[in-house]
Amino acid sequence: MNTKRHGIAQRAFVLAIFLFGLQVGLELACPVKAAAQNADEIVAKVLAARGGLEKAKAVQTERITGTIYFNAELYGPFLAEFKRPGKMHNEVTIQNKTVVRSFNGKDAGWVTNPFVGKDTPEAMSADEVKDAVNEADFDGPLVDAKAKGNTIELVGTEKVEGRDAYTLKVTHKDGQVSSYSFDTKTFLLAKWSGADSVNGETVTRETYFHDYRDVGGLKFAFELVSNTPGADVTQRIVVDKIELDPQIDEARFGKPLAAPAAPAASSAPDPPGALVPRNDSEANTGGFPAGNGILAGENCAVRFQDCASNWSSCSRGSKRVST
Repeated sequence: MNTKRHGIAQRAFVLAIFLFGLQVGLELACPVKAAAQNADEIVAKVLAARGGLEKAKAVQTERITGTIYFNAELYGPFLAEFKRPGKMHNEVTIQNKTVVRSFNGKDAGWVTNPFVGKDTPEAMSADEVKDAVNEADFDGPLVDAKAKGNTIELVGTEKVEGRDAYTLKVTHKDGQVSSYSFDTKTFLLAKWSGADSVNGETVTRETYFHDYRDVGGLKFAFELVSNTPGADVTQRIVVDKIELDPQIDEARFGKPLAAPAAPAASSAPDPPGALVPRNDSEANTGGFPAGNGILAGENCAVRFQDCASNWSSCSRGSKRVST
């Protein structure tokens, strides 16, 4: 894997983690049919579709496990844990090496990344801590947006995999800008897009959300497909299990004491070559385009090259995608 692609892959898991987080704040169950006219109305309908803000905010901890696919040779299990008011612990294991990121919810985080020779925990940089704060936002950028210093703007509608979607532009307090597209019928998150910096270059990333399932009255996407427009990389995250309010030891969010054991692998993770498109409205995104293998580089998940030192968007995660 060359340096550029390695950098893209590395940031992909971090993005995934951010996106997972975004889900928790955004997606609850009931479909909503009424048309929305402005950003505030759309946000209200998104929260209502989730089942209500009160229900979402009642969740105190979350654990997500599954498999992240980068290409035919690079894929493995991941674990993402979150606890209010902004703590997180992420792990991804590739080729028997585990990248770990933890954040204490305040001002300190640590990274272990054997892919770049960091076999013991090292403190996050100031920029990494800033990213971790966004990733660990339990409710996502749409909830309490004004209090967080975020601005939300309705920029119009677009087609997302053949379906109409409202697109909201979110400008975060730190100046980062990202877009969230919600299905006009279900008000579930269909697509996220944003820009990231990889090796000094600005890279645009997109993530599509599929296979929504109910967990404790909340809706979660169990498949996230990410890509970088114009690049031949695609990343896929398949969730095996989401636990709401599991018991999580506080020590998980502090400095790791030793190299962790690899997270449990999927019961039967399909290698990239076995992926096939689904025969429904998501058929052209359930599998990976010919020639792209599986990998993707994005923001829910790991920043693989830093694989680890910079994780980014699949579970809440990635730069979380909650409301």
